[in-house]
Amino acid sequence: MSEQKNPERPEPEGPDEAVPAQREDTGEAIATRRGMFGANNGGDTTGYGGLVRTVRLPGAAQRPYGGPRGTADGYGEFDEIADELEGALDEQGLVPENVIEKTVVDRDELTFHIERGQLPAVARILRDDPALRFELCTGVSGVHFPGDKGRELHAVYHLRSITHNRLIRLEVSAPDADPHVPSLVEVYPTNDWHERETYDFFGIVFDGHPALTRIMMPDDWQGFPQRKDYPLGGIPVEYKGAQIPAPDQRRSYS
Repeated sequence: MSEQKNPERPEPEGPDEAVPAQREDTGEAIATRRGMFGANNGGDTTGYGGLVRTVRLPGAAQRPYGGPRGTADGYGEFDEIADELEGALDEQGLVPENVIEKTVVDRDELTFHIERGQLPAVARILRDDPALRFELCTGVSGVHFPGDKGRELHAVYHLRSITHNRLIRLEVSAPDADPHVPSLVEVYPTNDWHERETYDFFGIVFDGHPALTRIMMPDDWQGFPQRKDYPLGGIPVEYKGAQIPAPDQRRSYS
């Protein structure tokens, strides 16, 4: 039986069309990564040690932000959300420029970078304002960028408005030396275990969480396993009389 093609989805015209779109050569460069997985000192056994790429964070977007249901002048749903949020902040006596560090539109997704001390206030506005009504936070994701000096740890919140059928993200950052972010459990109770998991794996301390303990690793575990500078670890493996060293002790082919 021959494969049926979807007429609404264009077929790739070549190898470059079959891979995910790459971020443009813009934004803020925070590091240069070498090798396939960033392993150093013997950990890269893939043979891809010659690969070199620049790690970039997307820069601030310029108006109009666009988004779904846009108009001919480029004004779209993202602008509506930004306008409503900025107006609600004004009503609360908060200066939007002091609360929203930057607004990013990247790969057709909207992210507000928030000053971490203002995170609970922004979350309440997004949840309660009738024009916004982001009733659901589907979790918080931790990210570790060792090269992003002074803001190495990022917490990313995924918000959904069931009322308006919209999706946005909030992002806050904290330095390794002060890994504290306000908890959102009082605003979004479903964040309880998500914040515990992010603390467990990344070491972000969510101030005000009712019971911030490890959720996956043993209570006495040292370190945070999903940070990029965490050692690969492991133990040697015996295999038919031969021994395979632990991952961080294997030789490198780069």
